[in-house]
Parts: sequence; C-alpha cells; structure tokens
Amino acid sequence: MLTELVVENYAVIERLRVHFHAGLNLLTGETGSGKSIVVDALGLLLGGRASADMVRTGEARARIAGIFDVRDHAGIRRLLEPAGLEIEDGELLIEREILAGGKSRAFVGSRPVAASLLKDLAPHLADIHGQHDQQILFLPEAQREMLDAFAGARDLAGRVAAIYRDWRAAGEELETLERSEREKLRLLDLWSFQRNEIESAAPESEEDAALENERRVLQNVQRLQEAATAAYAAVYDAPDSAVSLTGAAAKRLDELCRIDSTLEGPREHIKAAGLSLQEAAYGLRDYLGRLEANPGRLEEIETRLAAIDRLKRKYGRSIPEILGFLEEVRRQIESVENAGERMERLRKERKRLAAEFEQLAAELTECRRAAARRLEKKVEAELAQLAMERTVFRVEITAAAWSEHGADAAEFLVSPNAGEEPRPLEKVASGGEISRIALALKTCLAGPRTAVVRTLVFDEVDAGVGGGAAEGVGRRLKKLAAANQVLCVTHLPQIASFADHHYRVEKRESQGRTMATIEELDGAARTREVGRMLSGQKLTPEAIKNAEQLIKMSVA
Repeated sequence: MLTELVVENYAVIERLRVHFHAGLNLLTGETGSGKSIVVDALGLLLGGRASADMVRTGEARARIAGIFDVRDHAGIRRLLEPAGLEIEDGELLIEREILAGGKSRAFVGSRPVAASLLKDLAPHLADIHGQHDQQILFLPEAQREMLDAFAGARDLAGRVAAIYRDWRAAGEELETLERSEREKLRLLDLWSFQRNEIESAAPESEEDAALENERRVLQNVQRLQEAATAAYAAVYDAPDSAVSLTGAAAKRLDELCRIDSTLEGPREHIKAAGLSLQEAAYGLRDYLGRLEANPGRLEEIETRLAAIDRLKRKYGRSIPEILGFLEEVRRQIESVENAGERMERLRKERKRLAAEFEQLAAELTECRRAAARRLEKKVEAELAQLAMERTVFRVEITAAAWSEHGADAAEFLVSPNAGEEPRPLEKVASGGEISRIALALKTCLAGPRTAVVRTLVFDEVDAGVGGGAAEGVGRRLKKLAAANQVLCVTHLPQIASFADHHYRVEKRESQGRTMATIEELDGAARTREVGRMLSGQKLTPEAIKNAEQLIKMSVA
C-alpha cells in the first residue's frame, strides 16, 4: 500500500508531498490541473519509461519517491533478497531520478538498483489502469491468472505446474542420457582398452621412484662396492680405523677417570661414539653382502619403467594421475552399463507424469471453462452499470501446448458496440473503456481484506460516463477499496462523493512560474470541492446543498 508520495521538479510540479491512506483515495481538480501527472509520477516508481521532457524547465533533475507499506509480503522479500536488500519496519522506500540529460536512476531502500527491479516489484505493489497504462490487462498471463483467481483454481494450477516441471525435468534427463549414451557407446571400446591396459600394467603408487633408485644401484655396483669397502675399512677393518682409535681413547679416559671423576662426561661420549661406529660398520658389512651385479634384474627394471613411461605419456604425468584416470574410465564404463536401466525408469516415470498431467490439466480446463461463463455474466452485469450496457465480454479458452499453466490458453475478448465480433481488448477498447473493464474485473475478483494490500490506480475511469452510470462507477470503486487501496482521478462529483480521502489538485502561478499543488481536504473543504464540480466555476449555495446531499447518499 502506498503511504507517501514525494514529487520534485517533475513537469509543472515544483515539490509536493502527499500522504495516502487505505480505502478510496480520490483526486479531483480542474481540467489540466495536473491530476494525471501524479499518476504518471507513480508509474515511474513502478519502472515506467523516463524522459528528459519530464524534468521541470530550468532544473537539473526530477525526483519521485514513494513509501510502500509491505509488511508480511513474502513475494517482495523474495525479490529483494538476491539484491541484498531488506524491508525495514515493514516499509519499502522506492526512488527514481531523471536527469536533465535524459538518464535516469533507480533506488530501493536508498541503494541504487536496476530499473528492471522496479518492474519486477510493480505487480506486487500496484496496478495502474489509465489511458496509457493498460499493458498488464493485455497480457495473456495476467488474464489467465485473473480467471484462475475467479475460479478458485490457484491450488489446482499449482499442482499442474509442479507435475509439468517434473515431467519436463524427466524428459530433459532422458534426452541427455540418450544423447550421451550414443556418444558413450562410440567411446566404450576405447575406454575398455584403456582400462585393460592400465589394469594389466597394475602400477602402484610411488613404484616408479623405488624402481629408479634400484636401477641406479644396479648400474653402479662396482663403484658402490669400492666406496663401501673403503668406508668399512676406515670405520672398522683397518689397524687405525675409527673403532680402534675410539677404543684406545676410551681406555685412556678410563685411567683418567680413576684419578679425576670430572672426566666422566667425555668418557661416556667416547663410548657412545664407539658404539655408533660399530653399528655403522655392521650396516656397511651387511650392505656389502647384498651388493652384487644382477643384469637380469636390471633388464626387468628397465622394462617395467618403460611400461610405466608409456602409461604416463597417455594417461598422466605420475602414477597417481594414471590411477585417477583409471577410476574415471571405470566410472564412464559403469555409467554406460547402467544407463539402460536409468533410461527405462525415466521412460516409465515420464509416462506416469504425462498421464497425471493430462488428468489434472483436463480438470483445470473444465474449471476454467465453467468459471469463464460465470465471469462473462458478472463482468457484463458490472459493465452495464458503468455505461457499457451493450458491451459483450467473452473469455475464450483454447487448446495450447503443454506448459506450467496447463494445456490451454485464456484470452479476454470484448465488443463495445452491438453487432461487432468480440476481439482482443487492445484492438477494440479505448483507454476509458479499458479502465472501466479493469474496474469491472477487479470488482468481480474482489475478496475479503487480507494483510497484504495492493494499490489500484484508475485514471480516466469516468471517461464518457455520466448520471447514474457515474454513481455505479463510484459504488464499484468503493467496493474495490474494501480489500485494496484505490487511487482514482475523476472529474465527476458522483464518483468524488464516495471518497474515503479526497485530494484537490490545483495549478497556481508564483513568480511567473506555473506549479501544481495537491491538498487533502477535510469535511467542509470536500463539500465545497464536490459543489464546485457540480456547479462549475461559480460555487452557489444550491451547489453546496446538492454536494452535501450527494455525499450523504454515497454512504447510505
């Protein structure tokens, strides 16, 4: 619900700030006073097209801001969350700036956003029905949704949509499997060869590093024997070996310690060194015992490393990469082997879903057809009270390709003149007629007030209407305002008398400039305004009296 509107430097408006309320808010004023400019400004907040011509002459920019009460509105929250925007205290601030150069900027919650977000928010915030704002009513999707709302078929439509999405998802997966299966069957022989080649070689992790080390040893047996023998002699076998020298040093320290016990530390270190040298000598002896030339083993290693190198050139730079490739090949082979079972399950599931969709879609079609006949009669009855008594209204249900919305399409057709075939709304109805058709539809669809209140805006809804028909328009606006916030621009006192909140728009001159102002009227001022609408420029006592009577009759 729109609670506040601020307009600055827009057309002939210098600055105005107006508070709107729940119920029926009516704007009146002389012809050309700027009433429709207020509606146009609201249209910009809902993503309407901006133009440099909208900026007041001599100003750098125009600004429109609106505060909407959106508490408990889950749909708006879902739209704001991806943009990182939040609703604060149940209110949403939307702003639009138009620069004199023609560029425009949009803001939500004082943060810049794309104008497309305003268009996405618009259906949740307001509907504008006027001479140039009937696009929503022309949309087949909107017409179908109105029919489903009238039929009470939204739950059924939701079930149809869910079944359709499941049916389509199964079909897409089946198509993907069939397409990939044909490709995978062509690759199956290759994958089988690759798997067999790797499994036959059976490489083990880090095997190549161990083999390369063993190969270096076998290629250098003589050098290793010479070096190890020399090391063994130096450590243990030679007369002046390290073991012999440390043993002699240990004996000397034993003698010294019997005299001076402070040398216990060095003696222990020497003994430990002697033990370490002996261990090293035993290790060298065992190593020499194992060293022997083995040309056969060397050839085996060369052959094995060559086989591993071939696998590396084909399947990976290391054995872990080769083994990873093997796992992927096994997975691909398994997927081909199991694809048939999965596809058969999907075909059965898709067949079941198709049968369920056909049944539910047929129920939805019948529900829509029955509701269409009722809606036609109700809308025609409403239009008869709005000076369109000869209008024929039809809801055409036609078969359509399967979709989330069922197996049919709905379109509103109208014939405003007797003898003419009903045709789509945008092709035969004028702006004023469209506003009244919208009013009739909204009246037929009006339900009990809910926590979420939308704003419905009607501009020129009284075009071509007078007398008793005007009273009918007023009563229907009043009825519609019981469940929604309604903003309406009108020229007729019969409609203005039904206002819950009445605003007068005027043009004034100040310092040689024309500017539009808007004022919310109290009881006495409202009576005078309705009287002015009845009598014209000169407000007479009779007009005041008639205005009082008209207002009393509107609440009867």
